[in-house]
Amino acid sequence: MDRGRLWRAAIKWPMYSVAVMPVLLAVGWRLGRGLPVRAEQVGVFLLAAILLLAWENLTNDVFDADTGVDAIGKPHSLVNLTGRRDRVATLAQGCLGLGLALMALVALCSAPVVLALVLACCGLGYLYQGPPFRLGYRGWGEPLCWLAFGPLATAAALLAVAPPPAAPTTVPWGTALVLGAGPALATTLVLFCSHFHQVKEDAAHGKRSPVVRLGTRRAAALVPWFVAGSLALQWAPVLLGWWPLTALLSALGLPSARGLIRLLALGHDQPDRVAGSKFLALRVQALGGLGLATGLALGPWWQGLVGR
Repeated sequence: MDRGRLWRAAIKWPMYSVAVMPVLLAVGWRLGRGLPVRAEQVGVFLLAAILLLAWENLTNDVFDADTGVDAIGKPHSLVNLTGRRDRVATLAQGCLGLGLALMALVALCSAPVVLALVLACCGLGYLYQGPPFRLGYRGWGEPLCWLAFGPLATAAALLAVAPPPAAPTTVPWGTALVLGAGPALATTLVLFCSHFHQVKEDAAHGKRSPVVRLGTRRAAALVPWFVAGSLALQWAPVLLGWWPLTALLSALGLPSARGLIRLLALGHDQPDRVAGSKFLALRVQALGGLGLATGLALGPWWQGLVGR
């Protein structure tokens, strides 16, 4: 890879779709119920979420550089590209500080518990990668990812985007769980797929990811279940009558899911071939989540059409 492509791989801008999805889902859910949304809160929340995910990605490079797991198999690590662990760490802390400051502003204008929920998400992110915990090295990254990007982030977004007179007085755990569970499972699939191309390096440095533990063949066989589980969690509320039929637009991610399943089924043990599988999983996550958010927002239009 030339240096320009390495830098693009290091920045990995498509990854930030996982940061913005909880607030987009919250906006879609409120619009679908004819509830007001504070546009300025949405914008600040989005920026803060992107900064906090940047902190997560940067510190992941820093902490992986400390263990040596990225020394050979990840030339696009920012630490490897710059040769300056200290500067990458400083940039990461800057992103964290600014992101939390913006989240504090959002909480001040909505509900104080928003900041507590976001801090819990950050705490899970540190448990995943930071010393002395490094739970991602023990295979616990996927459950932590689901918790952070599912009920916690979705609950924070639901509170943040509601105008104060209409804002819930308590954390809407039930709504956050139903709304965020399926898209968060798709986000977890992105993390799961990021392990396939670096199994040897992970195993050599003691990183016991699920793919290392299961082996690439059995791990690839789980991918269809991730997709089916994500869709089931998004379609069940439609079948129960809680969401409009337009929420089935979450199926927009299915063609990409089919390509991902086929890719891993045929090339699971070929690192070069499956190196981009996480970006295909990102397409599944992004298209499915956007489809769901749009479908929920279109609920009133659908009801009006059916009622004619």
